[in-house]
Amino acid sequence: MSVRNTVKSIQNIMRQDVGVDGDAQRLSQLCWMFFLKIIDDQDQQLEVMQDNYRSPIPKALQWRAWASDPEGITGEALQTFINIELFPKLKALPASGNSANRCRVVRSVFEDAHNYMKSGHLMRQVINKISRVDFNDLTERKHFGSIYEQLLNDLQSAGNAGEYYTPRAVTAFMVDRIDPKPGEILLDPSCGTGGFLTCAIRHMRDRYVKTVEDEQSMLTNLRAVEKKQLPHMLCVTNMLLHGIEEPSFVRHDNTLARPYISYGPTDRVDIILTNPPFGGKEEDGIESNFPSHFRTKETADLFLALFIRLLKPGGRAAIVLPDGSLFGEGVKTRLKEHLLEECNLHTVVRLPNSVFKPYASIGTNLLFFEKGTPTEEIWFYEHRVPEGQQAYSMTKPMKTEYLQGCLEWWGEAGRGNRVETDLAWKVSIDDIKARNYNLDFKNPRIIPNDHADPEQLLIELVATEQKTKAIRDQLRAILEEALLR
Repeated sequence: MSVRNTVKSIQNIMRQDVGVDGDAQRLSQLCWMFFLKIIDDQDQQLEVMQDNYRSPIPKALQWRAWASDPEGITGEALQTFINIELFPKLKALPASGNSANRCRVVRSVFEDAHNYMKSGHLMRQVINKISRVDFNDLTERKHFGSIYEQLLNDLQSAGNAGEYYTPRAVTAFMVDRIDPKPGEILLDPSCGTGGFLTCAIRHMRDRYVKTVEDEQSMLTNLRAVEKKQLPHMLCVTNMLLHGIEEPSFVRHDNTLARPYISYGPTDRVDIILTNPPFGGKEEDGIESNFPSHFRTKETADLFLALFIRLLKPGGRAAIVLPDGSLFGEGVKTRLKEHLLEECNLHTVVRLPNSVFKPYASIGTNLLFFEKGTPTEEIWFYEHRVPEGQQAYSMTKPMKTEYLQGCLEWWGEAGRGNRVETDLAWKVSIDDIKARNYNLDFKNPRIIPNDHADPEQLLIELVATEQKTKAIRDQLRAILEEALLR
């Protein structure tokens, strides 16, 4: 059975279980099971390769001990083992010895994890299918990694869980333009399921990693933090699927909970790649970690203030921000002024409202900046939905090739040869200051049209009239029934 069919059959089994409600819980359940199988496969390989290697997981709790036998424990006995033995003991693993980092990874994954399945018999069926996957087989793991990314993509339809996923076309474009290299410290302070990390790892392996030392240099300089339990668990599993044996650099924490002033020179990084949460509010007290002129409950604003502080001189960043961050006033104005004074915000790529559908239908922007020199001018590039398509959607998502026009305009030789086009324009710092740091500059070559498309208006009018008629018919039927009584 192919990896894709295996995952589909597992999902179908889980749908029969009364304890698993929706895609987010289904993926969470799948994730901790995959995690334990991957860790066990890695452990068995490391035990052969390293004389003194010991698994961070006690023998009785290892996948091979309780899960690999297809005729092993099932039903109520399996449920009891998982709920009473497995979860409590993995949550309390001591971090010591030569596998301390792996212990911390296991413990952090199970910290807030849950076993949602209620049927031990259905769980045994799922376990048996997972046991057939060999995660030490590079080809099989690669195929599974692709399926896993598709599962993360599917989270977009899982309500609030969709906030964890940034379209891969966007992450790949941002990573390509930042061009990270082994040895550079790369941070994603709100890493979600790890999309920017996997893209950066793939980018460096394809272009720059030639030796074992290069790989080690890349891995030791990765930094990531995720506040929420589910995306943290998904991210750690994602790292394992990408061949990273010890993803202890992915911390389960809130980056904003640490006082702004406590971030010093040793915390500075070369690269920030991230899509910080926007539209949300931080819990009470978090804003007090920041200087008074930056205090707000808006998560994206607090992150932007922190990004500027965390970058080394000469460091570079690519981040996603909503339109509101460009035109907002108050704290947002002070943040933009601070950004343009401390950094060279050289490029803003404006994206259409539908890029992050269905869980966000607001305009978003990709901001590229470098720390150390003030901004003198900003280049804007407007990305449009492909011709013949009204908007991006679940069935018609953004694809990497749709950003090829921006790549060609940007130029491989650097930013010095840019020219203004129908999609690209530049704005001077003087013009920005004259607008009180409002960065919401629209394409000057587009003449505003206050009139909607007549054909679309007609379609909407017909639909409204049909709804009105249906309601009128319902009311007439109710009235007639009342009179007959």
